[in-house]
This record gives sequence, structure tokens and C-alpha cells, in this order.
Amino acid sequence: MTASGRADRTRAADALCADTYDVSGGPSVGTALVAVGGYGRAELAPHSDLDVVLVHEDDQQPGEWVEKLWYPLWDSGVRLDHSVRSFGQMQQAAAADLKVALGLLDVRHLAGDPNLTLRLRTTVLAAWRRDARDRLPALRELVDSRHRIVGELAHASVPDLKEAEGGLRDATMLKALVATWLVDVPHADLERSRLVLLDVRDVLHEVAGRPTDRVAPESWAPLAAGLGLPDERAAQTHVREVGRRITHLSRLTWRRVEALLAGPASRRGPRRPRLTPLAPGVALAAGEVVLDASARPDQDPLLLLRAAAEAAERDAVLSPTTAARLVRDGAPLPEPWPREAKRLMVRLLAAGRGLLEVWSTLEETGALARILPEWDRIRLLPHASTIHRFTVDRHVVETCVEASGLIRHVSRPDVLMVAALLHDIGKGGLTEHSVAGEPIARCVAERMGFEPDAVDLVATLVRWHLLLASLATTRDPDDPATVRELVSRVDSPEALSLLAALTEADARATSPQAWTSWRAGLVTALAERALATLLAEAAGVSPPRITEPELPVPREVRRDARAVALTVDTVDDGSRVTVVSGDRVGLLADVAASLALQRASVRGARAWNQDDLGFSVWDVADEHLDPAVLRQRLEAIVEGRLDPSSRLRPPTEEGLAPTVVVRPEASASATVLEVRASDRPGVLSLVLRALARLEVTVRSAHVDTLGPQAVDVFYLQEADAGALSERRAADAAHAVRAALTPA
Repeated sequence: MTASGRADRTRAADALCADTYDVSGGPSVGTALVAVGGYGRAELAPHSDLDVVLVHEDDQQPGEWVEKLWYPLWDSGVRLDHSVRSFGQMQQAAAADLKVALGLLDVRHLAGDPNLTLRLRTTVLAAWRRDARDRLPALRELVDSRHRIVGELAHASVPDLKEAEGGLRDATMLKALVATWLVDVPHADLERSRLVLLDVRDVLHEVAGRPTDRVAPESWAPLAAGLGLPDERAAQTHVREVGRRITHLSRLTWRRVEALLAGPASRRGPRRPRLTPLAPGVALAAGEVVLDASARPDQDPLLLLRAAAEAAERDAVLSPTTAARLVRDGAPLPEPWPREAKRLMVRLLAAGRGLLEVWSTLEETGALARILPEWDRIRLLPHASTIHRFTVDRHVVETCVEASGLIRHVSRPDVLMVAALLHDIGKGGLTEHSVAGEPIARCVAERMGFEPDAVDLVATLVRWHLLLASLATTRDPDDPATVRELVSRVDSPEALSLLAALTEADARATSPQAWTSWRAGLVTALAERALATLLAEAAGVSPPRITEPELPVPREVRRDARAVALTVDTVDDGSRVTVVSGDRVGLLADVAASLALQRASVRGARAWNQDDLGFSVWDVADEHLDPAVLRQRLEAIVEGRLDPSSRLRPPTEEGLAPTVVVRPEASASATVLEVRASDRPGVLSLVLRALARLEVTVRSAHVDTLGPQAVDVFYLQEADAGALSERRAADAAHAVRAALTPA
């Protein structure tokens, strides 16, 4: 239906252009109206532009009739992108600009002199083939730059059907590579995938009512209906599978282009690649890992893992033909796996960035189902949280890549790598994924041949892989209850060290915001405190009491405790604001208000007492925070010259209601209040001001943001110390909830 729609739209547009050309008096010789780009390929979506060029001979200038050509097209309501160029100018533009050259590869005649169009097409194509070796490196950089900016169609949380890696632009680029006559791609597979994406884009335009290539989260359900699929999950899988396939073809083709460019410009005789032996049955040929003549797939069950590990470690291509042959003819792995199979699997997982393409080949050829059938649970599964930049399966592979850089810091690299592979294997069901994933991870580790204590370690890491980050960012590390909760779940130094590494790898693979220097410091500090506790308990001594560092007291605060000292330091990923003043109820609220008024995005905060002074450190996303302006606003608020409540008001729009919960188990010496609300400027200030009005002391505050949700935890005490009574705790929760509820 959508393919016929594109044909109908193209015929209608062609007829409009041809009629307009004739009516305007366009000549039949020496001038031609041509379509380029997507219109040249006859792939008009419902809201596509008409990209046209009026081409004329170098010695023939178009007359006044040209103005008559464009106005009827504009008046018809079509979206028009047009230009007028001489034949020579077209050649020069194609030679100077890769994007122009690519667009002209699809030039198609609309009206005027067909011989001129044919000559233009022939000339441009000949120049493209002649100069291909010189132009392909720049083309590769153009492609890589786009991929870095837009991400992957198969795994991005908001994919772009056109510009993302694996999207329509890449499919067109592959056709351009084939046009060089230097490389080839599986034409039927590419064309089938490309047509599917064109169908999806047609429906997306209809759903959105405008030209767009980005699939927003709310578009999946209507997109599914338009494509005749059962639900939005099916639509996501449908689109992402195609994107993954085009990505696989694109990466494989570019690897072959690189191998070709690295070789001589011309060859004579048979083009048989030279084999370089790598391991039993495995060799390297023209940058691809293949089987050699000694390989016996039906007798060697380790061949697939051996070939994959060798390819990943060398950042080479695992030949899809080789992988498909091993799926078809290879001997199955015995259960449990032999020790060498487990070793090869760990080598594969720890290979670093080379893992990505090899893993993709294993997926595309069906080989992964033989190694890890559980993978289908998370294949192309979208994350529920928008903080994740990838789908679950790609996030897991990225976690392995990140973990590979940490294996020298742990005693069991094999356990770390397999735990990284399996940490999210429980996602996709109704049960909390770390709970659901533990028995699956245990089963997989046993099948891989891990000994019982290592199986327990893998299961423990999968079950509690969220615990360290959660406690570090939402609990007070100085409170014994925080450390006690961690060591009650992860009760050995070895497991704690592995958990710290997995936590870092998981966060780095999630997004840059998930592993800031602030978060890293909190996680490291809590892990060190828990480790000290475990070592002390093993030695039979009391764990050391670890407190906040003693910071120097600024001179102005030493002279007058009512003064407020503020400093701003630049850190790798933002700014760090330190505030010192005499301890009083409402100080944190004043600081939070001054930051909110400056529209500073607070990513984390810590507050504590030192003698009779209040110290707070604020991690802010802004790299260029002006300390002078911030100091002036804070002083104005403290002195009563500026009332922040007039500018920081509760939200007026309806949305998810805030949740405010008292956590009695989190501390024996304070009342812990957990607040979850939509993240926006001023949330923290509203909470702290509501608590200040109740004369409640905030002993420490722990601010965190998970995607669009703020998760703030406050340790509260009465002014004369001690936890709040049940009545006072309820009052505090009610006041905070009221402050955040839309009026």
C-alpha cells in the first residue's frame, strides 16, 4: 500500500513539474528540469520536498520564463527545494561537495531536453567511479560524524529513520558505494530493508501530519496501527530489526572498503586473499576472520567462539558467511561447557570496542542463539527510562565494553564480564528485573562451566547490581544504616569490588549523565566504607568511623557566623558550588533557591555540619556558572531583599503526582524522607523551603535525577537533634507533598 502510494505521489509530482515546464515555455533543447535526491529515486513520502534543479548548457542562459516555472509549483502547495545551474556548475558542485555528488547519482529526467539529463547522469556517474578511491575516506568521515551525532536506529531511544546509523541515509550510501564498482552488498537484502523503512516513514508522516523522521515515544502506538502490527512493542521490534540489518550491512561494507583502500590501486590475476593463521581452524583474510582448510566444524564445537574471540580482539570482521556456516554445520557445545569454551567467551566479552560488530554478526546470522538463547528476552527491548541512550540489548553490550577496561582492578575478570553480559537479562517482564534476572544468570553461569562459588558471585552481582548506585546517590554514606544495608547484601570484599566495577560499567554504558564525577565520588566513597567495614569484621575489630572531610572555614565566616561564603569550582562535567555559613534552619533552602533562580541544573548535593557551621556542596551541570551573580542572589535571599517564592511556584500543569515517603529503616538517628517528582527547576528549593517553615533541620540532602524524575532524599532532625516523631514526620511529608502538587 505504501509503495503504491509513493509511486502515485511521484507520478503526480512528475506530471505537475512537466506540465508547469511546458506551460511556462521551457525549451526542449539545451535545458532540462531534473529531480535529485529522494525525489530522483521516486521515493516521495506524504510530506516530502520536491528537490529539483533546472540545468542548462553552459552557453545557454535561461530567460524570463524561469520565473513562470516556479510560481505555479509554489502555488500548488508542494514543498519545493529548487535551484538553477549550468552543466559546468553541476560538475563543479559535484566535484567540490560530496553531498551534491551523492544527490546527483539519483538524477532523473522530468522535462525539457532528455539528452542533457542523460549526459549529466553519465558524466556524474563516470566522475564518481573515477575519483572513488580519493573521495571514499572523506565520505567515511561524513558518515561517521553523522552516526556520532544521531546514534543508531536499532538502539536509540528516539530513533531517526533517515539520519541514524542503519537508517535511510545509510541505505542510500550503500547504493552509492555499489555505484563505485569497488565493492558490492547483498542487493536483495538491502533493498528489502530499505523499502520497509520507506513504508515506515510514509506512515510516520501520516501519523505526525508533517515531515519528520524522528519516532517519538508517543508515535509507536499509532505507527503500529498504520503498519498493521499488534502493538507498539511489535512496531519497535519491526523498525529496529531493519535498522540493525542495514547497520550490519553498512559496517561490513565499510570494512571491505577500508581493506580495499589499504591495498594496491590495481591488481592483476586472481583476487584470492592471503590467509594469515590465527588459531586452530581460524585465519584472517582481507580483514575478515574465516575458517581455514583445516577447520572441521562438525568435530570442533569451539570453532564459533574461537573465531568470534579472534575477530573481536583484533577489531576485525567476523565473516558472516563463516558464522552462518558454523550455525548450519557446527557441532553444538556440550553442557556444561568445557573450560576452554568459557575462556573463549570471556575473551570475546572482554575484547573492548571490537565486540560490537562481532556481536552484531552473531545476532544477524543466528549464531548467538546457539551460544546464549536467553538473549532473545532482551533483543531490541526498549528501556522504560529515557535516561538510557540505547535499547536493553545494546546497553548490555556497551556495559561489557566498559567493563573490559576495569578487569585489571578485580580478582575475577571472568565473573565481571559474564555479570556485565547478564545484569539486565531479567528485563521485559512484570517482575523487577534484578530479581527475575538472578535465576537466569545462575543457570547461564552453570551452563558456561563456572564453579559453584563463581556461579554464586554472578548471581549476586545480577541481583544487586543496582544497589550500590542507589544507596550512594539516595542515602547518607555517613549513616551506619547505609553501610549496613550494603554489606548485608554483598558480604565479601571480592563481591564488593566486583559490584563497584559493574556499577561503573553499567552507568557509563547508560549515558554520560549517569556517571558524572559527582556520582563516581559517591559510589567510590560508599564502596570504600563498606569494604572497611567488611575487613574490620573479618579481623574482629570495630569498623572505623568515617566522616565528612574537615574543610577549612572561610575567613569571613570565622569572623561572623552569619556571613555566607560561596565558591564555584569547575569540574570535568560542570561546576561544584561550596557554601559555608553558620548552621541554621533554612540555609539549604536559600542556596537551592539561588541556584534555581539562575536556572542551574542541580545533579547532586551533600550537606553536613562541622562544629556549629553548615557545609554544603552542590554538583551543577552548568560549566559556566557565574559565582558573582550567584553570590549576589544568595546574599539578597539571606538578607530578605529577594523573596524567591514569588518566582518559584508549584507546577500548574497536570502530570505525575509527586510521591513523598518516610523510610524508617534507612536510619536510626534521623528521619529519612524520600521525594520523587518530575524534574524541573525549583523542585529542590520548594521542598527545602517547606521543611524550613516547619523548623525541621536537614542534616543531609542527597539529590539525584533519573531521566525526567528527581529522586531527592533528606535526613531530617529536630533542631535540638534526634529523629522526628511520627506526627512530625507525617507533617513534613504532607508539607512537601503540598509544595509540589499543582495548584
